[in-house]
Amino acid sequence: MYFGLVTNATSTRTPDPLALENQVCFGLAVAARRVIALYRPFLEPMGLTHPQYLVMLALWQQEPLSVRRLSALVSLEPATMSSMLKRLEGIGYVTRQRDPHDERTLNVSLTSSGRSLRQQALSIPPAIMQRLGMDGDDLQALHALVTEVIQRTQHAEDGPPGHEGDG
Repeated sequence: MYFGLVTNATSTRTPDPLALENQVCFGLAVAARRVIALYRPFLEPMGLTHPQYLVMLALWQQEPLSVRRLSALVSLEPATMSSMLKRLEGIGYVTRQRDPHDERTLNVSLTSSGRSLRQQALSIPPAIMQRLGMDGDDLQALHALVTEVIQRTQHAEDGPPGHEGDG
């Protein structure tokens, strides 16, 4: 859907496909920055950044996790994950240990402090819902749509440029 208009020589107005406000990437980028900013006042007292919070969410759901699996779950490069895990280990929330069955695998586990932080984090989702002024149904619908965009972009990345719709 286009909102910006272009006037051509015959003075008809047609949607401008290059208008900033028409760009999906712009809308998603601004929305992501603003939503993540809403989390900041809740995460700072916990000593977490938003990417670290995502790592903690994954570990609260299941642990131990290999660095490779954790990277995939939160969609971060292993190099980025490595420095983040060092910081989380430094503040006492996680430990990293070699897998006894495969020395090449580095597993990440929560410490007791990391596990107890989960209780404090339980207040974050309802607070974010309140600040957004959205109910659970609204957020589930938004999540479903964003998840679909993520899946479609993954498939688009698999093919050659310009051929996403071919086939």
